[in-house]
Amino acid sequence: MVSDFLLLLLAGLLGGVVNTLAGGGSFITFPALLAVGVPPVSANATNTFASLAGYLSGAYGFREELKTYRTELCIWIPVSVIAGVIGALLLLHTKESSFNAVIPWLLLFATVLFIFGGRINEKLQRISLASTTPWLILLCVVCVYGGYFNAGLGIILLSILMLAGYRNIHSMNGIKLLLSSSVSASAVIIFILQDAIAWQQGIAVLTGTLLGGYFSAVVAKRIGQEKVRYAVIAMSCAITSYFFLETYFS
Repeated sequence: MVSDFLLLLLAGLLGGVVNTLAGGGSFITFPALLAVGVPPVSANATNTFASLAGYLSGAYGFREELKTYRTELCIWIPVSVIAGVIGALLLLHTKESSFNAVIPWLLLFATVLFIFGGRINEKLQRISLASTTPWLILLCVVCVYGGYFNAGLGIILLSILMLAGYRNIHSMNGIKLLLSSSVSASAVIIFILQDAIAWQQGIAVLTGTLLGGYFSAVVAKRIGQEKVRYAVIAMSCAITSYFFLETYFS
C-alpha cells in the first residue's frame, strides 16, 4: 500500500537523521516495520538490512583512521562475521511468539544503553583489559547480540573498545562502524538465504535512511544534537513502555 510505503519512508528518513546525529534510529524504524504488519522476526531482519548501508558508508568515511589497525582488524572482522551469523541463526530459530515476548526487554536494554552509554564509556576510560583474550570473548558476545538484534550495537562496541584501551574517538568510531558492517552484512546474508527480509518494506526504510543521513547536516544546524538526543530518549522510553503494556498487560 502507498500509505505503508510513505510511513516507512518517513520512518527511515527520521531514523537516518537520528542515527547520524545521536544514534538510536532503530527505535523509529523497527516499530514502523511492525506497525505496517511485518512479522516481528522478519521486521528485525529487515531493520538490520536497512541499517547496513549506513554502517558501510560511515565506515568508508573513517577509512584513513582504520588503516592503522589493519593487523587487529584481520582478527576482529572474522570474529564479528562468525558471531553475526550465529546471532542471525539464533533469531531465525526463535519462534515469533517467543520473540514477541523478548522484544520489550531488548528495547529496554537498548534504551538503557542509549541513555547511559556515555557515562558508562567515561567510567570505562579508567579501565583496560590486561590481555586480548577477554576482549575478544566480549567482542564475540556483543556481535552475536548484533546479529540477533541490531539496536544499541554501536554503543556496546564503543564500550568494549574503551575496555580494550582505545581512546581516539575517531578511530573508535571507524572500528565500531566497520565491525557493525561486518556483523550486519553476515546476518543479512543469512536472512536473504532464509528469505527472512521483507524487501518492499526494507527498501522503503533503506531509501529513507539514506536520505535522512544526507540531510542530517541541515537538521543538525537547526535543531542541535542534544535536542535530538533528548527526543530519542523520550521516544525510546515511550515505545518500550508501549511494548511492555502490549505484551504483558493487554
